Amino acid sequence: MTDEYYMTQALKEAKKAFDEDEVPIGAVVVLNGKIIARGSNMTEKLSDPTAHAEMIALTSAFNLLGSKYLPEAILYVTIEPCLMCAGAMYWSKIGKIVWGADDEKNGHKRITGTNWPFHQKSEIVYGVLKEECGQLMKDFFKKKR
Repeated sequence: MTDEYYMTQALKEAKKAFDEDEVPIGAVVVLNGKIIARGSNMTEKLSDPTAHAEMIALTSAFNLLGSKYLPEAILYVTIEPCLMCAGAMYWSKIGKIVWGADDEKNGHKRITGTNWPFHQKSEIVYGVLKEECGQLMKDFFKKKR
């Protein structure tokens, strides 16, 4: 399977969030070619500002594996992680992080000024299905106005 395939799966999670009037961000965690966890934004539903798609997917993966580290796993997320989610990825020691569209307003780069708040062993890939991921966000906020 390709990064594009797994990002398409993360986009499905983002569309679920969109349909539930949540900011449309989705994430999946992949281990050995298999999706082991999924997440979509649930901040409104749970009244919890930490209920980001990445946090939900990571927590689900930790619980499934009984481990707080994911060095062999890959996280796919539709939008650049915020600083909180980047921190969770750092502490998880996740092997690879792939995101779609950049988030100039709330992404980690806006705050850190760098492209690297992640664990030094984590591989970073970005821009996968960038247009599709970004368009879903644009459509959501256009609907809100």
